[in-house]
Amino acid sequence: MKKVPSETYEKYIAGISDISRAISSDLYLEDILKLIVMVTAKVTGVDICSMWLIDRNEKPERIRLKATQAIDPEYVQDRSLTMDEGVVGYVVSRNHPLIVENVLEEPRFKEKEMAKKLGLVSMLGVPLQAKDGKVIGVINCFTSEAHVFSQTEINMITAVANQAAVAIMNTELMVQARVIQEELETRKLVERAKEIVMQRRHVSGEEAYRWLQRKSMDSRKSMRQIAEAILISEDL
Repeated sequence: MKKVPSETYEKYIAGISDISRAISSDLYLEDILKLIVMVTAKVTGVDICSMWLIDRNEKPERIRLKATQAIDPEYVQDRSLTMDEGVVGYVVSRNHPLIVENVLEEPRFKEKEMAKKLGLVSMLGVPLQAKDGKVIGVINCFTSEAHVFSQTEINMITAVANQAAVAIMNTELMVQARVIQEELETRKLVERAKEIVMQRRHVSGEEAYRWLQRKSMDSRKSMRQIAEAILISEDL
């Protein structure tokens, strides 16, 4: 990897623009993450770029590999680390970039065999920081030759990482909004179906709801599907 010349800023600006467009797009999170690692690798010229995100659904929380532009199956396999494990955990816990000149000589680097196989030498890890300052993950950039990352490169990758964090958080908020909207729509449908069951079977609201639940369990269909079927039959 060569030192970043001034003209590389054009690629950098183009990369930031690509990620910015993703913020307002309808892309799924998986597609957003793939775009980010591809843009980062293109802008910096590194050999491998990977992204790790904190999985807050796990207790205790773990950091999980979510995307990379590498095609080697050994690198793209599902992997996760504890919050203080390896160089990734170090970057997350300290919320600060980490430069490793030789990953094979770095005690915190846990994947030395993989590094040997893929010919990885130097590494830069940068935290993905949301607007509120909270770290949501890490971007790792690897080179196949010994390389000392310049402050310019660190600043560029940090800027990409910050923009990436905005795109990720925005996508997650959109997903949450869709889930909430679907839940509200389902509740409305179930409520309407419950009223129909109450009228047809001359039962209370609680009994009608339990009847819907039993139908859902017996037919192995969701409450929404049962409710929609009842509403359709009512319209016929």
